[in-house]
Amino acid sequence: MTTTTAAPPPVEGAPAAPPPGSGSGKVRAGILLSRIAGLVRERVFAQYFGTSLYADVFRAGLRLPNLLQNLLGEGTLSASFIPVYAELLEQKRNEEAGRVAGAVFALLLALAGALTLVGVLGAPIMVRLFLPGFTGERQALTITLVRILFPMTGLLVLSAWALGILNSHRHFFLPYFAPVLWNVAIIGAFLLCGGVLDMASADLVLAVGVGALLGGFLQFLVQLPGVLRLERGLKIRWDLKLQGVRDAVRNASDAIVGRGVVQLSGYIDGVMASVLAVGAVAAIGCAQTIYMLPVSLFGMAVAAAELPELSRQRNAAVQVLQERTSAAMRRVAFYVVPTFVAFVVLGDVWVAALYQTGRFGRNETLLVYVVLVGYAVGLLASTTTRLFSSALFAMRDTATPKRIAIIRVVVSSVLSFILMVQFEPIPQIGLSAGVFGELRVGGLPLGPVGLALGAGVSSWLEWVLLRRALRKQIGSFGVGAVRLVQMFGASGAGAAAGWGARLVLPPVHPLVTAAVVGAAFGAVYLGITAALGVEDARSLTGKLTRRLRR
Repeated sequence: MTTTTAAPPPVEGAPAAPPPGSGSGKVRAGILLSRIAGLVRERVFAQYFGTSLYADVFRAGLRLPNLLQNLLGEGTLSASFIPVYAELLEQKRNEEAGRVAGAVFALLLALAGALTLVGVLGAPIMVRLFLPGFTGERQALTITLVRILFPMTGLLVLSAWALGILNSHRHFFLPYFAPVLWNVAIIGAFLLCGGVLDMASADLVLAVGVGALLGGFLQFLVQLPGVLRLERGLKIRWDLKLQGVRDAVRNASDAIVGRGVVQLSGYIDGVMASVLAVGAVAAIGCAQTIYMLPVSLFGMAVAAAELPELSRQRNAAVQVLQERTSAAMRRVAFYVVPTFVAFVVLGDVWVAALYQTGRFGRNETLLVYVVLVGYAVGLLASTTTRLFSSALFAMRDTATPKRIAIIRVVVSSVLSFILMVQFEPIPQIGLSAGVFGELRVGGLPLGPVGLALGAGVSSWLEWVLLRRALRKQIGSFGVGAVRLVQMFGASGAGAAAGWGARLVLPPVHPLVTAAVVGAAFGAVYLGITAALGVEDARSLTGKLTRRLRR
């Protein structure tokens, strides 16, 4: 436990810092709605494409243009622009803040435009380089799709700039709700074109790609009115000499390298997955969609809400930063510990609820489930490292997360390859399967499980290194061993209740099974943690009780 002291008085005329957690609920609400729309999109996707060749094409084609979004999007702006802009607002230097915001927009517009053009023209080279296992129709179709999707990611970069403006002004809900429109556009493309075109066809893949491009435009456009209302001093001008812009660019260089190596890791995983059996890319994508839900809802939500506040308070007493970071970690752990247990013990329930329909059968459900378990190994680490990185960004330390990201990517790539070939042979390069080569799920090889396990284990290495670096700056912080034991014990009881509910249920639709099992798990976990005095549980039960009384 850390000792807390009163926070120093705020700058005269500046709004008082909100208590820890006050913004993360709004971020979580926006992300939840966005993720629900994303899950609906995934279910529609499974209905039309299953784990077919066209599913591989769309998921791989979407990943390649994400290079642009990942290099210049939210992750980089969180490290570079938001700390500078939020501190200017805290110091009441509003005119300078507007000039910095406008100059950063001009810079992003130029970079995104140039990289989009390079991506469109260089799509054939990129596909051949990063997806060597794609040949024939898969390769040609992926090239065309990438050319459609690159402009979309340019729009999403500008959307991330709008998110930075809104978050710094403590407007959290809209920027995280905006991706709902992107998902709706894709779902609309499926529904409008799916009845006219063949259910699984090249034409439908391209039609959905156009829908995604429209969705990127809508995601940016919906945030503009709020940005213009809050930032009245906004001036879109090219001004690299402005001190705030120079600070943001200097910080961005480390962030871009860090994001770049993470993106490279994703491409390396894609290269390895492309040489596995058909459907491996789609299975990994399905598992990652479910895995990223708690990472976004709890890790990203808390980190995003805390970044502007830690940036505003970076010169406050060390004890203030310690307690704010510890409180955020406890909040993340309260939700992520039961999610980890639910993924490992009952993961097939959630996979079936989301995907098991149409061309996606029980065998595909089981394959995605075991891949999900591999990723879940690193779930608690992945969510808390988001917070550690945000805290270091707020301290204006972008070099440390970059160095650690490089280490993690190298370890993850090597370990993932070693584990992958233990489960599945790679005949293209003459490698036979290792010790687990005979294992199958529904007759399907388990190479994707090795990739997921490598990523999960390496996440803990990143956690250890980031935590050590942050402790050097702000001192001791953490969740507490007793609290973690309470959470894991309550999660185990919740999992037992979920299994019991599953056993007594008659054969019903997977969505009904998931709802009943999830309700049993959640009720037991929440009841036990509230009885044990866990603050987040008591707060949540209090809110639920007040709403029921109304």
